[in-house]
Amino acid sequence: MAVKLPKGYVPSEDEPFMNKKQQEYFRRKLEHWKEDILAENRETLQHLQEETIQHPDLADRATDETERSLELRTRDRQRKLVGKIDAALRRLDEGNYGYCEETGEPISLKRLDARPIATLSIEAQERHERREKVYRDD
Repeated sequence: MAVKLPKGYVPSEDEPFMNKKQQEYFRRKLEHWKEDILAENRETLQHLQEETIQHPDLADRATDETERSLELRTRDRQRKLVGKIDAALRRLDEGNYGYCEETGEPISLKRLDARPIATLSIEAQERHERREKVYRDD
């Protein structure tokens, strides 16, 4: 059963972490984000299917191919993002959404609001990025 959220509700630090209202807030946010991405993907796919015009001019053809390649790359990134959104929705169902995968500590509400698919706290994410940078510089 879905929890009724007050109009304009935003999770706050003054309430218990990941209570029913917060869970419902993030569930709605994730589902809305996913719907937007899927609608955008449908539009892109329809546009790509309609745009099969062969241009006699080589420059026009090259421009079209570049644009098509960019659209497909963007669509692939969005497909991966939908997978992350689905994983976040599963974590909500399992009851471990909002907790850092590394430390088990709560991820800040501000971070979750800005990036609802976050799996690491800011501190853990920074450590991860520093390690990544060290290995990348070698």
